[in-house]
Amino acid sequence: MALLSKLSRSRAIRWGVLVVAIGAVALVVVALTRGGSDASAAQKDPAWCTPGTQRTALCPHSKVFVPKDYAVHGDAFECINFASQADAQAVLRANPTDPNHLDDGGGVACRGLPEPRDTTPVTGAAQHFACGPGETRSALCPQAKRAFDPRYFLRYGSDAYDCSDFAAQAEAQAVLRFAPSDPNHLDDDGNGVACPNLPGPKDVKPVQRGTS
Repeated sequence: MALLSKLSRSRAIRWGVLVVAIGAVALVVVALTRGGSDASAAQKDPAWCTPGTQRTALCPHSKVFVPKDYAVHGDAFECINFASQADAQAVLRANPTDPNHLDDGGGVACRGLPEPRDTTPVTGAAQHFACGPGETRSALCPQAKRAFDPRYFLRYGSDAYDCSDFAAQAEAQAVLRFAPSDPNHLDDDGNGVACPNLPGPKDVKPVQRGTS
């Protein structure tokens, strides 16, 4: 009888440990599930971004965006008001006179905004950009006396400038040489030569492509 009693207590203890372990696992799963829900909720727009609210930097997940609504009130909006560079570009495309002064030069708006991006220049966009004394040489400021700093064309990170933004092929090549990872996609065929169709001066010595 004593042996049976000990066996019963031993089984009860093992079952108790098993139940506690299962309960602990269940609590962890619930916590992770709630954490995931909270993380998903954090990705949603604020409660006051009601259905139909236009997409902006404050309501970046809205599906509603009407570019022309931002192009008829004069100089009323700035780059920081838009959720993405593509949205700002759509506004510039809707009204190339650019009343909001969104064009960074060359028909491309708000290059520093996040993706999605649309850097296809808007033809005939009003040029409010002025070539100040310290501006680096570019297609907009092509004077030979100007200094050229490749870092200028890397300041916004990924795909902010195109070949049409450079005054000469050698300058596009200098940017590729400075950043072989080619965030601006100046060397799409990967042969180490940037923007071969730009005018001279030329620098066609290939850059060894990399990730630096």
